Amino acid sequence: MILTIDVGNSNIVLGVFENDNIKFIARMSTTQNVTSDEIAANLHAVLNVHNTNFDAIHGAIISSVVPQITTALANAVKMITGVSALIVGPGMKTGINIKIDNPAQLGSDLLVDSVAASALYPKPVIVADMGTATTLTVIDANNCILGGAICPGVRTSLNALIEKTAQLPQINLESPKKVIGSNTVDCIRSGVIFGNACMLDGMIDRIEAQLGRECFVVATGGLSEEICKQTKHNIEHNPTLLLQGLYILYKKNAAN
Repeated sequence: MILTIDVGNSNIVLGVFENDNIKFIARMSTTQNVTSDEIAANLHAVLNVHNTNFDAIHGAIISSVVPQITTALANAVKMITGVSALIVGPGMKTGINIKIDNPAQLGSDLLVDSVAASALYPKPVIVADMGTATTLTVIDANNCILGGAICPGVRTSLNALIEKTAQLPQINLESPKKVIGSNTVDCIRSGVIFGNACMLDGMIDRIEAQLGRECFVVATGGLSEEICKQTKHNIEHNPTLLLQGLYILYKKNAAN
């Protein structure tokens, strides 16, 4: 079994692959000031809950956008499983070219998303990763990452709206039945869900106009499934895209 770990700004997502299939997915909160022992305890508990034999894990790979905990997490994986985790970063074989101004600035999550999208879908392809931030990454027909766009995340935008507006309530995000809301909750839902759907549609149109051709589009993360239901473009929803990318990268680099 291979342990794949995606460290985001809000959550750490774990996926265990067995025979090329995801056996389970689990989540832990991202906490920056945490020790290897604390992470190991949480990791131990999560694997136990999912009845995973630690000795059966013979490889691990980590993508992290929170450098403060990357080393502690790698140490925790070593403590629990006995394996040294691969860390997504410079020098890793990816099979993809990075054509942005400064390749070192590309976040590991965007790189891993791109590796998965490039391997799984027709190109050119646009990857929409809707987490703390909503990122759009463009991979052309020649398997090159051209760049993309970064927008405030869905939940980030909603939290900012609620925090800065005293009379607006906390709500659960789900698609309203109509665009024109007739109460405060539905007005917020309309703005957040339909507004983000329109943003995706508009950005896809502009990217395709710049490339001069249509693109395949895949979305992952956060509330992407709910929002993709409301877009005019046909968008493939893949909630495990990043974990699949990590597994692909592990197989490319494990021999080294």
